Amino acid sequence: MDDLAGLWRAWKAATPGPHVLAGHSMGGHLVMRALVERRVDPSAAVLTAPMLGMAGPPLPLRVQHWVAKLMTRIGAPTRPAWKWSEKPGEMPSSRQSLLTHDEARYDDELWWREKRPELVMGPGSWGWVERAYASRRVLDAKGAMEAVTVPVLLVSTSNDKLVSHDAVVRAAERLPHGELLAFGKEARHEILREADPVRNRALAAIGDFLDKVAPALSQ
Repeated sequence: MDDLAGLWRAWKAATPGPHVLAGHSMGGHLVMRALVERRVDPSAAVLTAPMLGMAGPPLPLRVQHWVAKLMTRIGAPTRPAWKWSEKPGEMPSSRQSLLTHDEARYDDELWWREKRPELVMGPGSWGWVERAYASRRVLDAKGAMEAVTVPVLLVSTSNDKLVSHDAVVRAAERLPHGELLAFGKEARHEILREADPVRNRALAAIGDFLDKVAPALSQ
């Protein structure tokens, strides 16, 4: 949050408005957290498949957080919280089915993983999971999202197997100026890397939203 707040102050001071924050998945979570804590003050925010809840068993958040805390204490908190693949360093065979229907855009990621191996990340650690749940509790607190006055567009899909679509829907309802663009089985987690019919619809909605709530000064 300190990194984002520092970047925001420097960028806002050096460039003309309007200033918009966009975040995907965990990045969307961090943008929402910054809005709730009033560390940033954008003209608008766009969140695609934001991690406002993890996909998985519908257990109470406090129980999920307790389990994660326990796992950080009974072993190294840096150990992976889930399995990556059968062979170390090999891409899981089912990974594309979680991210996008578009093979070319998925292959583009594989190209970058090969050319820039220093950027490759593996599974999250139990320490990461525990901190993620702790941060979620900040967002889930009574009145937290309700106090956000910034217009926020949330783009989500009920077919998401990584983050909770239901949590995104609830967030759109809680935000005073929240709007939701929802997809179904035609979209996976990486909505802006999806096949063109999905991607174009999402980009058009984002453009319309920003034209409405944060028009360029030249307009």
